[in-house]
Amino acid sequence: MSETPYQGLTPDVILNSLESIGLRPTGHLFALNSYENRVYQIGIEADSDEIFYVAKYYRPSRWTSSQILEEHSFAEELFENEIPVIPPLRLLDKTLFEFSDFYFALFEKSGGRAPELEDRETLQWIGRFIGRIHAVGAVRSFRHRTALTPDVFGRSAANFLIANNFIPPELKKIYAELVDLALDLIDMNFKRVKGLQTQRILGDCHPGNILWRINDGPRFVDLDDSMMGPAVQDLWMMLSGDEELATQQLDWLLSGYEDFTAFDRSELILVEPLRTMRIIYYAGWLARRWSDPAFGQAFPWFNTQAYWEQHIGHLREQVGLLQENPWL
Repeated sequence: MSETPYQGLTPDVILNSLESIGLRPTGHLFALNSYENRVYQIGIEADSDEIFYVAKYYRPSRWTSSQILEEHSFAEELFENEIPVIPPLRLLDKTLFEFSDFYFALFEKSGGRAPELEDRETLQWIGRFIGRIHAVGAVRSFRHRTALTPDVFGRSAANFLIANNFIPPELKKIYAELVDLALDLIDMNFKRVKGLQTQRILGDCHPGNILWRINDGPRFVDLDDSMMGPAVQDLWMMLSGDEELATQQLDWLLSGYEDFTAFDRSELILVEPLRTMRIIYYAGWLARRWSDPAFGQAFPWFNTQAYWEQHIGHLREQVGLLQENPWL
């Protein structure tokens, strides 16, 4: 993968890509907050007016066209079932386009704010829609997209960090031993869930990927990380605070979720393993993208001595939680 994968994505290329699919851009182009991909609000001529869409340019070499089209198909399937997701626009009977070595797609522009996760009604509402998403997601499987496993989202990231010398030399042995222990405990906890079922899930269901609109409730955006995985992955990131608050939030979520589909509560054993995997994976994700200039500007604290000391501290805390597992 190029160290500067978006160097060729100039404003002219963006405007020309839109013209290539029959749109008439006005020239209004506003970059939205995104690091993995590049996302823009764009103005398009429509009769005598101007309308705005969101254009998403996928990071080169990250996904194949088959993987992206599975994401699009899942979003369309959810939308057809009247679940409030934002699917890609279908133009020329296509949802995925290619121009100048970039895959791109267009989406409806939608507003909203972050949901209030300490509010019972909000979490029940979100839980109902996640339950409906999972009911649809269980109907069939992804064939091309990633599966959420400890190897893919834990060991691969840790091995990359060690092999590419991101960990400071004086911390490398400590990190290697600690992450090995964490991954062994993660494996042990996964094995404790007998007959673990995986299905199509959102994968990265955190509050930043939910737009809350007064009276209309949640709209789920960005299925870029949709994958095969356990249902609990789309629930645990809605939890915050201490154990008592997190337990209450989970009860509210599940009270809505289970109106539409069953939840296997033995999967709760995986909350801390999944959280630990996310901590490891996030560090690996930043490291894999570190040659992209946008990441150095957006995450200047990464790859500093203080960062790695704090990261190791977080892993120590998670090892304790993995050993005790408060969700048993």
